Amino acid sequence: MSKNLVIVESPAKAKTIEKYLGSDFKVLSSVGHIRSIAKKTKDGSEPIDIKAGFKTTYEIDPEKKKIITGLKKAIKGASVVWLATDEDREGEAIAWHLCEVLKLDPAKTNRIVFHEITKEAIENAIKKPRTIDMDLVQAQQARQILDRIVGFELSPVVWQKVPGGKSAGRVQSPAVRLLVEREKEIGEFESSHTFKVTAELKADGETFKAELPKKLESEKLAKDFLERIAKSKFIVSDVTTSPGTRNPAPPFTTSTLQQEANSRLGFSAKATMSSAQRLYQEGKITYMRTDSVNLSNQSLSQITNYIKKEFGEQYHQFRTFKTKSSNAQEAHEAIRPTNVATEKASSDSYDQKLYDLIRNRTLASQMSPAKLEKTVVTIDISDNPEIFEAKGEIIVFDGFLKVYEANRKTENILPKVAAKDSLSLISATAKQLFAKPPARYTEGSLVKKLEDLGIGRPSTYVTIINTIQVRGYAEKGESEGEPREVIQLNLKGGEVNREILQEKTGSLRGKLVPTSSGQVVSDFLTDYFDQIVDYGFTADVEEQIDKIASGSMERNKMLKDFYTPFHELIEKSGGIKRSDVAQAREIGKDPKTNKPILARFGRFGPMLQMGDSEDKENKPRFAPLPKGAKIETVTLDEALEMFKLPRVVGLTPDGKEITANIGRFGPFIQVEKLFVSIKPLDPHKITEKEANELYADKLKKEAEKNITDFGDGIKVLNGRYGPYVTDGKKNAKIPKSTEPKEITHDQAKKILEETPQKKRFPKKKRK
Repeated sequence: MSKNLVIVESPAKAKTIEKYLGSDFKVLSSVGHIRSIAKKTKDGSEPIDIKAGFKTTYEIDPEKKKIITGLKKAIKGASVVWLATDEDREGEAIAWHLCEVLKLDPAKTNRIVFHEITKEAIENAIKKPRTIDMDLVQAQQARQILDRIVGFELSPVVWQKVPGGKSAGRVQSPAVRLLVEREKEIGEFESSHTFKVTAELKADGETFKAELPKKLESEKLAKDFLERIAKSKFIVSDVTTSPGTRNPAPPFTTSTLQQEANSRLGFSAKATMSSAQRLYQEGKITYMRTDSVNLSNQSLSQITNYIKKEFGEQYHQFRTFKTKSSNAQEAHEAIRPTNVATEKASSDSYDQKLYDLIRNRTLASQMSPAKLEKTVVTIDISDNPEIFEAKGEIIVFDGFLKVYEANRKTENILPKVAAKDSLSLISATAKQLFAKPPARYTEGSLVKKLEDLGIGRPSTYVTIINTIQVRGYAEKGESEGEPREVIQLNLKGGEVNREILQEKTGSLRGKLVPTSSGQVVSDFLTDYFDQIVDYGFTADVEEQIDKIASGSMERNKMLKDFYTPFHELIEKSGGIKRSDVAQAREIGKDPKTNKPILARFGRFGPMLQMGDSEDKENKPRFAPLPKGAKIETVTLDEALEMFKLPRVVGLTPDGKEITANIGRFGPFIQVEKLFVSIKPLDPHKITEKEANELYADKLKKEAEKNITDFGDGIKVLNGRYGPYVTDGKKNAKIPKSTEPKEITHDQAKKILEETPQKKRFPKKKRK
């Protein structure tokens, strides 16, 4: 048995580390956390005893029991145990839980950390072990306890009071609020337009483009201007040239990596961190959860040598960067390659793309600035007070752009012209420009906003974004936008022509869009639990957790200061009426019955209601909102159209009635008890012929599904995963050696009897 046992978090990390240590070391993995806060204690009490100073009961995750047994067995044969979990708070907490479960003394057990998985870094860590940092552990506990308390006390209130509400989280709720507030800004945005005028001019046979600096406010002004310049002369009045520089950005932090991978590679935050985790575990990059932009002296020396060797002395410029946040862990490094000379890091294309991004950004941070030459040509227009301007930019020296292209427009190279040179007009265009509403958040821009507000930390961004989508409070948009007509006026040959162009506007692809449930939950929390969604308050909590980590604040004081006012709000929530939260809006009355029509939130999202919920004799009718409509904007005419459903479409060939309607899962037709989806057809417009074709196709599929029906509830069916026998309560797979069509009634009964009943777990009851 090995004298030294090293315990890490992941199996992949264990394999990499074991390569660097000798035969005296055995490396095993805990496979992440081994314990979590218990759902209930053995005596049925709450696992977080608030009165006893937030004393917390933990339980071993069931799937980790076998792993723990293996670790205990390995410890018995080892002389020294080394805990080498990650260097952040989560890693420190895992190390502490390992001590608790494996009966190791935290004051005596070796704790080692390293920022990169390289032979040198691991050997240095072995030489300088420490003990578990309980300040970091308590900071992790504070976050976990807070999130558990908020979830367990606030989520039941959301279930009871908010139609369609599922739960509420301490850091996820402010993120949803950001999305909802942005959506409201977009809804309140008043569209306007101007006209942008550009001209194509010629100087000594070379053409170039110039622009009118100011925008014209109407089509009439744009047309008048083009007509005025049709016979004008164009003279260069001034040419100015000025040098410029462009500097590289700092190396990546967790936040900036997620932002850049999203904008350049289209990676989600989750995909970025999964890829970075693999690269770290394979020893290709440094630790990927960090808010520092520092680089170690050793890495700076390596980068300097590489740049000078590969690109030349003139491409190198030593730089240090200052971390924005005062809470950043300055001892950590930015995310960088462990060996900057390594170009090929993975056979996985996604991992390689991310590695290239990290490597090039790291190299660029220590390279010379790009040198530019900017030129502005001012052009007078005879008989007009206006001027045209042509702007050009030339890269004189590429510097860091050699490895890390900045987001920039294509260079506009201007011809050599001088003051008093005459130019000829080839054409001019005035194109309608629409003012843009505030942009919806992408994953990358949401991460940036959360970081700017101080909400969350590097380890939490992925969880925040993933949770709000899993809970159905936000979703990734897919629409490419709606078509819009754009006016363009063209001056050519002395005449102005008008044409209508088509462009798309309002693209949702890749954007995070709040759902109706997200909007109503966010509004509810803002109205009744402002503490939870207040950006400043949430950031203050993060700062207090940082203070616990640094040892300058006591854990229980921070928890008590949060819990006392929070719990008071929970106790007051009993007086909140569900009807007040539903945000019902009366949009008019039905002209036939004079019943009120409301647009409101229901259990499954926004809907229409005709009639009064309190009227026990005449129950209200319900209908979904029209596609694309919102509670705030749906009109009476649109609503009345939806109440025309269900609509009788016609009859089947054998005389059965076909009705069309819209349900939770979209538009459908119904024939007796059979439902058939008609997506993407409109239930208001589907014809009898179209409905019968879809119905016939459904009957065919149902017939193919039924192999044999024995008449007593026992059937042989074709399923998604192959043929099976069922009695309506139990399903039994048919052996491969048996022909499904030849199964007798007795054989079917026997197959069912010999198949064990699957265990059914009772659904959890809501509090």
